[in-house]
Amino acid sequence: MQPAFKPEDYDVPAEYRHWPGDTAEDNIGPFFFYMDGPHPRTAFRPREEHSNTHRTIHGGILMTFADYTACLGASGGEQESSATISLNTEFVAPAHVGDLLLGEGEVLRRGHSLVFVRVKVYAKHRVVLAASAVIKRLRDRSEKK
Repeated sequence: MQPAFKPEDYDVPAEYRHWPGDTAEDNIGPFFFYMDGPHPRTAFRPREEHSNTHRTIHGGILMTFADYTACLGASGGEQESSATISLNTEFVAPAHVGDLLLGEGEVLRRGHSLVFVRVKVYAKHRVVLAASAVIKRLRDRSEKK
């Protein structure tokens, strides 16, 4: 059984909660979220192990956090499985150890099998990463229309 991560243990606001079930995200993060209607709001407090040689947050960590945000948009915050088809990112500014990173996902279009999501990641009220994603909704093969 996976540990239950609590936002207060990571200096993340209490309205966020942990998404259980993804060990990679737990080992990298943990990440936290809440849903603002159909749009995910995510939070992450990076630590020293998330930094690169320049002592800023590694781009791969920022991309993983953006992907997490996009997939929550695709699932609507429910336990629906999904897979990322594409994630296009632009690194806008550096983020630092201890910054509270906040992600905002905007669902642009939700189709039967594909969801298009725009993501922005902020640190100290400035955009550090912008991304767009195409997410495949994975449905149980036993589901019938």
